[in-house]
Amino acid sequence: MSLLKNIKIIDLTRFVAGPHCTLVLSDLGAEVIKIETPGKGDMNRKSGYLMGSTGSFFETNNRGVKSLTLNLKSKKGQKILHELIKDADIFGQNFRPGVAEKLNFDYETLSKINPKLVYASVSAYGPDAPDGHLPGTDAVGQALSGIAEAYSIPGNNLRTGVASVADESCAILTFGGILAAYINAQKTGKGQKLETSLVGSAFRLLGWTMTTAMWSNKPPITGARINGTREKPGIAACFNDIENKPFALQLSPDDWTIAMKALNFYEVLEKENLIDLGLAFESEEKKIDILNKLAELFSKNKRDHWISILRKADMISTHVNTMLEASNDPNIIENNYVTEVWYPELNKKMKVHGTPWKFSKTPAKIKTAPKLGEHNSNILINLGYSEEEIESLIENKII
Repeated sequence: MSLLKNIKIIDLTRFVAGPHCTLVLSDLGAEVIKIETPGKGDMNRKSGYLMGSTGSFFETNNRGVKSLTLNLKSKKGQKILHELIKDADIFGQNFRPGVAEKLNFDYETLSKINPKLVYASVSAYGPDAPDGHLPGTDAVGQALSGIAEAYSIPGNNLRTGVASVADESCAILTFGGILAAYINAQKTGKGQKLETSLVGSAFRLLGWTMTTAMWSNKPPITGARINGTREKPGIAACFNDIENKPFALQLSPDDWTIAMKALNFYEVLEKENLIDLGLAFESEEKKIDILNKLAELFSKNKRDHWISILRKADMISTHVNTMLEASNDPNIIENNYVTEVWYPELNKKMKVHGTPWKFSKTPAKIKTAPKLGEHNSNILINLGYSEEEIESLIENKII
């Protein structure tokens, strides 16, 4: 049995934040009907790395959903959408502001058709932002939220990264918000509108680091995460080994001295007056001196050597993986965070994201993305349309 069996979702989202959210709902058993433009489909169907007609971007964000093509600029297309809404539980859209009202799929319109509907709307800047009328992508979320500084290297320009952290965090937060609103709708019989944004999600992703910056009115220490207080400092940082391979460590204030002694670094640091990690709070120069000396010391042996010492001392340390290394790491594979799916068109299995959840009784089911309009006939027949009517819709480019 599937966890979200019998939940019906109508999905008008594109790109990542919306589709990834509904994909997760599909993995957990919900029926997700993705609405696409007739003849064209989602603009990202051919994005990313192509294998046959399958693109890595679309596949990553749309697996397991059903594809229905609808011309929503037509009255007949809007009528079909409204018919689908009558018994839907959840609706999602992330069109630029104003489009939903223009094409009659805004919350006010759809909630009159189905008062119990949970309506999820994802935007770039947020509904009340001065720039809320503007379109935007993951880059906007990263740029405006402060994420760029969090991963910056001192002396280098701030820049956004290739991992879509604003999109992905927004998808997960929207997923949680949808389920909360759905539970409430089941109890009260009343749906509601849920609004999330790329900027808001990325801002929340900064967590306590942002709170510290706001309270202290100072930028965080970047390049390495030296946190806590002047008196009780901790550190999270990456260093390269003798082969220039990186590894990560994180030491709490109580761990610092123990770790330095276990690594045989204590006396060297003490001799150069760098054993007090709290010096990093006093000046950028002292912080750099400490980090440079640590980098020098760690460069004298292999990372497995250092990781082994730290782990034996019950400290936190691990390898820093490239993306390809991560996809083959046993910690990723054994947890099914990456899995393989059979693609008939390619006549082989391909690696894809698995699922981050493990349910003991209702495991997620990983499927593939649909062909454009693959489910047109089945969905419309279930709505009561005859084969003749469906042919007419095709001829008139409604589907």
